[in-house]
Amino acid sequence: MTEPLENARQAFERHTAYSTEDGGYVLGTTAFDSRVVASESDADSWMLQYRLTVRTPTLASAVEEDVGPSLRAGWFETFERRLEDAPGAVREDITLDDFSARSDDGEAIVEFAFQFGNSDRAPDVAKAIAEYVEGTYVEGIVPGYTYRPPVSELLSNAHQGNNDEVSGGPTPL
Repeated sequence: MTEPLENARQAFERHTAYSTEDGGYVLGTTAFDSRVVASESDADSWMLQYRLTVRTPTLASAVEEDVGPSLRAGWFETFERRLEDAPGAVREDITLDDFSARSDDGEAIVEFAFQFGNSDRAPDVAKAIAEYVEGTYVEGIVPGYTYRPPVSELLSNAHQGNNDEVSGGPTPL
C-alpha cells in the first residue's frame, strides 16, 4: 500500500463517523447507506481518488401510496440535478471527476468521484457530500404522502428537533 493510501486508511479509521467495511468506509451519521472507497489516482501520485456512493429510497419506494409516473420521473430528475451542486457544500476546492445518479430496484444510487490530496481532510469532505445528499433528499420530500423508514424517521426527527447537526429550525417541507 502506498503512503498516501495508508494515510487515507488511517484517517478514515480515526474518524468517529466511519466504520470499516469490505475495503471501504461506511458513514454512520446519515440515514442512508453512504460508503467511501479510496484508491490511487492515475493523475498524480500524491492525490488519491475517492468514490462516494450514497443509496436512498426513490420517492415511490419511500411512500405507502402509489406515485404516478410523471411525479416519479420529475422527482428523480430534480434530485439528480440538485446533487450536481454537491461540491459547493464542501469547504475545499473539489471538482468531480465523475457523477452519476441512477434508479435501480427502488433505490436512487448516487456516485461521486473526486481526487483530493489531503487524506486527513478527505473523511470530512466525503461526509459533507453525503450529508448534502441527505439534506437534498429531505428538501425534495413531497407533502401528502405516508413515508416509510428511514424517511419517516428523518421527518420525525425534523419535527421533534432531534437532529444534533441541525439548529432546530422549521421542518423542511
